[in-house]
Amino acid sequence: MEEEKSGLYLIELYSSIQGETSFAGLPCSFIRLAGCNLRCTWCDTPHSFGRGEFQSFDSILHKLKEFGNKHLCVTGGEPLLQSNVIELMQQLCDQGYVVSLETGGSLSTAKVDPRVHIILDIKCPGSGMSHKNHWENLALLRPHDEIKFVVKDRTDYDFAKEVCSRYHLYAKGNHLLISPVHGLIDPKELVRWILNDHLPVRLNLQLHKYIWSPTTKGV
Repeated sequence: MEEEKSGLYLIELYSSIQGETSFAGLPCSFIRLAGCNLRCTWCDTPHSFGRGEFQSFDSILHKLKEFGNKHLCVTGGEPLLQSNVIELMQQLCDQGYVVSLETGGSLSTAKVDPRVHIILDIKCPGSGMSHKNHWENLALLRPHDEIKFVVKDRTDYDFAKEVCSRYHLYAKGNHLLISPVHGLIDPKELVRWILNDHLPVRLNLQLHKYIWSPTTKGV
């Protein structure tokens, strides 16, 4: 995807509530960037794979000001595929926004502004993309960053536990998020596993899929 100066290719720019992470339930503006280098089996945003529409930083910032939300989420696809996103996030932080970045975990987060809340997705085997995990990102985590595991079955859950133990994630103080693939695993079953194993993790349900239809875009 060819980049242009001071702008990004977007799929969506909208205001809603944050449905996931420790920010769940808060009013939030979403900047969904175009393009993804992964193809997870359970992907719920395949519409992000396209080229999208180019928007300048000025137009993005103007729209965000109209929305009036303090919290912003930069997501995709994979937002780090577009290098200009680093500059945009710096500008957003400079303007006082609380910025979170949802990344699929296959690309380095080393250049991300330290003020940004990174939501680092560790791909489990059920995604078909676990071989793409950029494990070096775990050493770059800051205390306010969060780690997310999307699980579709017991194999994925056990993988998440093993990763947390191997990389001493329970002791790092980061939010550890366990998210069931919507419609593929009963959340009650996942809760039972978490309680039986006494895991210090947060069950990460996607609130927007319960408020609206799971296939609704722009929410």
